[in-house]
Amino acid sequence: MTTLYIILGIVALLLVLLFVSYNSLVRLRNKAREGYSTMDVCLKKRFDMIPALVEVVRGYAGHEADVLLQVAERRSRISGDDLAGRLHTEEGIGNALKQIFVVAEAYPQLKADTNFLTLQQQIVKMEDELSLSRRYYNGCVRMLNNQCQVFPQNIVAALFGFKPMPMFAVDSDDERRATTISL
Repeated sequence: MTTLYIILGIVALLLVLLFVSYNSLVRLRNKAREGYSTMDVCLKKRFDMIPALVEVVRGYAGHEADVLLQVAERRSRISGDDLAGRLHTEEGIGNALKQIFVVAEAYPQLKADTNFLTLQQQIVKMEDELSLSRRYYNGCVRMLNNQCQVFPQNIVAALFGFKPMPMFAVDSDDERRATTISL
């Protein structure tokens, strides 16, 4: 009889550990998805603001069409459910926005324009929010990925199909370097 209680106790303990591990993985996965969604909201906000900025800059810098076309082209590529592809494309938009601000430096009237200054301040604020959301996302993904890889949660993760998620990262050396633009 004592052996039966010991076996039942071990089985009960294993079931509790299984439930706790599973619930922990679900919470972490949901936090990572929330982090991605938050980043997506910031990107959408930036996506919507870009046409206004481009129009203000276009009014002053019509001959700088290459930069404006680059922003519009990258903006049009953000779509679909490919997480890694979307993360890479939106980083390119950030680089193109930096170029627009450099173009603005060449036009004193544009730098003094109230609409441009307001848009510039809003975009700087959005870029800061986006940076924070990227860090939050990466932190959530790190915790999830750790749980998917450490013992014994890795067994539970494999059993229930939990997979590591991709971190947000800059892929090319060009994007790691400071942006330089010659006018």
